[in-house]
Amino acid sequence: METAYVQSNQPDGVPPLELTGERTLPDVPEENYWYRRHLAVYEWIAARAVGQRVVDMACGEGYGSELLARTARGVVGVDANPEAHEHARLRYVRPHLRFERDLVERFSEQSDAVVFLQTIEHVQNPDEILEHFKSMLTPGGVAYVSTPNLLTLAPEGAEKSDNPWHVKEYRAAEFRALCDAHFPQVELYGLFHARKLRVHELAIRHLGWDAIHRRAGFTRPFYDRFTPAISARDFRLRLGDDAALAGALDFVAVCRT
Repeated sequence: METAYVQSNQPDGVPPLELTGERTLPDVPEENYWYRRHLAVYEWIAARAVGQRVVDMACGEGYGSELLARTARGVVGVDANPEAHEHARLRYVRPHLRFERDLVERFSEQSDAVVFLQTIEHVQNPDEILEHFKSMLTPGGVAYVSTPNLLTLAPEGAEKSDNPWHVKEYRAAEFRALCDAHFPQVELYGLFHARKLRVHELAIRHLGWDAIHRRAGFTRPFYDRFTPAISARDFRLRLGDDAALAGALDFVAVCRT
């Protein structure tokens, strides 16, 4: 029987969400690695969206929309899921932030930036969606679109991971070509491990860390402490060509009109 993970310590009147694999959540210690991995990109965008009108498409639980609203002039978080929308609406209440329950293909509001993180791999119609985002942007506007790297997500040689929510997973060249087909200027960044996650990665690769902790029998005690201690600072974005980004965890496309 699989363990159900549900958000803990939610404010009064805010229904906690269950972790299903469709979206990442804060306040689930076992999910902290993925939450911080997403949060690092939201923080990077927030620093570039100061004073702008932002639409956060497929905003999920709402934590990213709230973070963007700390620097932006106004933020709309859009999600079609009724439970996620209700949770976000009740939990994240601040000036210049609102949440709309709608499909990303249908919601339209003029904006300086559209944010669409870790979702394009879920959709059947990526070309239509990118064209829709472009139509929403003011002159000089930017769409920030991220997706996991097929090469670091799926088993070697596979064309897709076992994530049932994913329709299509991309290599760097494929993702760049998709964005280039719709925007005149595209910069592609890769998200990589930094600080303690980089040390952990090197220990696995060069010291056989996975075999060591299993053989010594302290896998659970170690990761019960290590995983909740991961922060957004343990990830770093780097601009690069397709070869340099082959080992990235995620790709972040900065698409300018």
